[in-house]
Amino acid sequence: MRLSDFRYELPPELIAQAPLPERSASRLLVADARRGALEDRAFRDLPDFLAPGDLLVFNDTRVIPARLFGRKDSGGEVEILIERVLGAHEALVQLRASKTPKEGRHIDLADGTRVRILAREEGFWRVAFETEEPLEAVLARVGHMPLPPYIERADTEADRERYQTVYADKPGAVAAPTAGLHFDAPLLDRLDEMGVGRAFVTLHVGAGTFQPVRVDDPTRHVMHREWIEVDQGLVDRITATRARGRRVIAVGTTVVRALETCAASGEPRGCRGDTQIFIYPGHRFRMFDALVTNFHLPESTLLMLVSAYAGREFVLLAYRHAVAARYRFFSYGDAMLLLPPTPEGAPDAV
Repeated sequence: MRLSDFRYELPPELIAQAPLPERSASRLLVADARRGALEDRAFRDLPDFLAPGDLLVFNDTRVIPARLFGRKDSGGEVEILIERVLGAHEALVQLRASKTPKEGRHIDLADGTRVRILAREEGFWRVAFETEEPLEAVLARVGHMPLPPYIERADTEADRERYQTVYADKPGAVAAPTAGLHFDAPLLDRLDEMGVGRAFVTLHVGAGTFQPVRVDDPTRHVMHREWIEVDQGLVDRITATRARGRRVIAVGTTVVRALETCAASGEPRGCRGDTQIFIYPGHRFRMFDALVTNFHLPESTLLMLVSAYAGREFVLLAYRHAVAARYRFFSYGDAMLLLPPTPEGAPDAV
């Protein structure tokens, strides 16, 4: 397996720079790996592929306004991107400046709040916000929504609502679980009326999700840490759903990573804490039966994950179809419903 195995050509104009006016108006590429079939549909057609008793599992993380702008003691501009909130006044962050400030120095935010640089830690900087105000309040006042680097515009007030799922609940993510952005209240109501179940995990998506793979052998890539929480009650519900012959549908790769972490030690069980799980071809899936996902960057760990599930060649075939059919790509783009070649996915696909 080589990094180049997960390369595809994408015209830049297909990278969605803004969301559609209506969430469920996105397109849906139904990719059935077992039949080798591709079908172009609208996302609001998703219920056509579900049945009463199926269970949708969502990620209920909430994106925080994690991008901040300030100035160094010397006057130079600094951009701060929070990776993880560590408490009421500390965070791990990325710093972007012409010259990175040193430990012990300060950055002044636009509203005058001072940020002190404490230490280098895990490839990020640990910083302290020198204010009695909780960090959450500072971010709400002066923070910007952390749109991905391939969205080449400044965030707007509208992004505070649209770069967030309608069921977002637990603050902590610095990137959206984008497969969930297509669900709106009417679609969720329709699924409820059908008898399709709904459940939640939490995975606080980190900025490291956009970290490129820099080694030719992807198995040497080290994943960033992300916080997850999966209740034992959900694990039991998944087991019961599948025992009844119904399907569990993961809404997004973050749900996959959370669920598969809970099965990594053998017997699936609830789990809480950090995960660095890296899923690539050869992985045997144990916790779900179908996957709703957006389109992912070339040579990314998430493209490797979906290739592990549905087979690399079939996934790349689907991506080529999506490019030819002018689908919209990435966070604010369209979605796929992936149905695997076998009940266990494609563990031997390379």
